[in-house]
Amino acid sequence: MVLPADFVSSTKQLMGESLFSIFESALRQDTPSSIRVNPLKCGASEVNIPLSVHRIPWCEGHLQGVYLCRRPNFTFDPLLHAGYYYVQEASSMFVAHVLSQYVKSPVTMLDLCAAPGGKSTAAASVLPRGSLLFSNEPMRNRANILTENIAKFGDKDTIVTNNFPIDYQKSGLLFDVILTDVPCSGEGMFRKDDVAIQEWSTQNVDNCQHRQREIVSDIWPCLRPGGILVYSTCTFNTKENEENVKWIAETLGASFLPVDTDADWGITGSLSDGFTAPVYRFIPGRTRGEGLFMAVLRKDAGTTVGDIKDRIRKDKRNRPQKTAADLTGYARWLRDGSDFDIISQGDTLTAIPKAWRTVYDAAGKSLKILSAGIPLGTVKGKDIIPAHPLALSTEINRDIFPSVQLTYDEAIAYLRKEAVPLPVGTPRGYVLVTYHGAPLGFEKNIGNRANNLYPQEWKIKSTHIPADDREVLTFDN
Repeated sequence: MVLPADFVSSTKQLMGESLFSIFESALRQDTPSSIRVNPLKCGASEVNIPLSVHRIPWCEGHLQGVYLCRRPNFTFDPLLHAGYYYVQEASSMFVAHVLSQYVKSPVTMLDLCAAPGGKSTAAASVLPRGSLLFSNEPMRNRANILTENIAKFGDKDTIVTNNFPIDYQKSGLLFDVILTDVPCSGEGMFRKDDVAIQEWSTQNVDNCQHRQREIVSDIWPCLRPGGILVYSTCTFNTKENEENVKWIAETLGASFLPVDTDADWGITGSLSDGFTAPVYRFIPGRTRGEGLFMAVLRKDAGTTVGDIKDRIRKDKRNRPQKTAADLTGYARWLRDGSDFDIISQGDTLTAIPKAWRTVYDAAGKSLKILSAGIPLGTVKGKDIIPAHPLALSTEINRDIFPSVQLTYDEAIAYLRKEAVPLPVGTPRGYVLVTYHGAPLGFEKNIGNRANNLYPQEWKIKSTHIPADDREVLTFDN
């Protein structure tokens, strides 16, 4: 790895000779591999992780994040596709620790630059029950990946959007918590992304600093007074980090919040002379993970975080499409359909939790919603084809659909969108296929064959099946 000379010079000056030497040595080592178990789908006591080395320290008591002894072939583990765990580098999981400390009652939260979805799903793992998460990505191709990962996570209380920050400002929506994991110069990704090294320049650092300030300025009116802003980058320099959060505090009006940490975690504080506010920098070699910077600020004046019910917008005019009487029967596809409104938009049916229906309606007036609540299905003639996210949702009523357990080879074939025959005697119609009890998706049994309904754009493209490390997560029973 050849680092840019200007980067070496400026970072060595920033960190000092000793810390830079530790950092430089870490860049020559393999990237640590880590995963986070989805608590909505399985508990820590239910699963084994054969490759686990030890827990990630800032995940203790918040969620089950573990380091692995080596990087396995994640693509060939059916439980990854079922959303039972998420592959995420360890430093990024720190956001769950932050939210666990400061969010104690239901909130509306926005993850502004959310793709591919790691921080959103980490947040959803720890937000109090009754919270609503907006997960947004401005770039459409990345927003599609975000939508897929949110669907696999299976949480009903999430809205995925494809908008720029200024669109949110125009929407009039207000949030108790906003996470701005802003686009940056990517210094923290050097170890695993050669492109980040090639694209780095001092000019790009300056450009990123200005862009980051624009992003925060655009979204700032959407944060309630007293609300929390979590600012993060995957870079090391002070221009994109300390200088920016200082600017946010002084120019926009906010105070810094300290986060409880342990000295053994190896997190580094401010590296900017004269700046002593609490900030949290993860440096490879000092911490086991990739580069990350995070600061937590509370917007000045007014109310504090909490009580979503008192803050839901009351304007019920211009709802997209009201629940149709002939669609309410599809609420039985959910464990507790009475908690949802079933809405029709074009040829698609969606179940929106009644608790935040008015928020959804308000968002729909000005934002581009890619998914919300639980997609139920697509109308085709007199039939309704169940949506793939329904199979992955924690709210699916599994008594409605016949279920067939697949072997490992059958599960991989299904995930490749190949034909997977169903056992003789399987009822005709839509069948939920599972692996170790975990739903993978639907097939339609038409008697002489079964049609694989797995999404074409999600399928495994490789024809190779590795001999080892195929199942990262296993069950005790």
